[in-house]
Amino acid sequence: MTGTEFALLSLTVGVGAVLQVSVGFGLGMIAAPVFSLVDPTLAPTVVLLLAAGVTAAVLVRERGSVDLRGCGWALVGRVPGVAAGALLVVMLPAKYLALLIAAVVLTGVAVSAAGYVPRVRRSSVFLAGMASGVMGTATSIGGPPMAMVWQRLSGPRLRATMSAFFLAGSLMSLVALSAAGAVGAHTLHRTALLAPAAVAGVLLAGPLTRRLDARHTRTAAMALAVAGAAGLVAQQLSTF
Repeated sequence: MTGTEFALLSLTVGVGAVLQVSVGFGLGMIAAPVFSLVDPTLAPTVVLLLAAGVTAAVLVRERGSVDLRGCGWALVGRVPGVAAGALLVVMLPAKYLALLIAAVVLTGVAVSAAGYVPRVRRSSVFLAGMASGVMGTATSIGGPPMAMVWQRLSGPRLRATMSAFFLAGSLMSLVALSAAGAVGAHTLHRTALLAPAAVAGVLLAGPLTRRLDARHTRTAAMALAVAGAAGLVAQQLSTF
């Protein structure tokens, strides 16, 4: 990894961490396409490791606002999703996994922009958890299904519930990826190098969250995610 690549990845992680703390998701959507452009071996494992640390920080800060019942049903759904996602990582070549990451980002943005709001029922939370498990394990982008089903929650409740789900869900995904041989010395070393950027993002998010408009922040996150996904698609198509 060159100095320029390290700077780009660090900036991406820092911005993603700020968004993750501010709105409850965003690190995976922004980081996964950029990581896949720089080094395909870093996604999804390194992104998941960094996201687990950031969500743990959010959960500690806003632990009193967690919707435990909703989070529980989402995690039940995540279990079969994690298994399916791990199979995709093992079976798909790196090129097609990168295109899957881009497709997940673009689909998530399109659904969010369409304003679809599902009814929050046990079945919808379960299915969202399952979809998040597949997407989160295969691509490190498990936020869109949960953000969609929980979008009516208040700011602190949304962030806390999403963080509780993603912390537990990321650990589940990492266990499955480890069993599939996707967690090794290379990914752990890169995670350690980029961890300071995640810490910086968490620390910056505290004062920034009080000043940032949630709607504009989500819009900016979506725009950055689309830009990263478009660049990833262009890179992969140029090699066919």
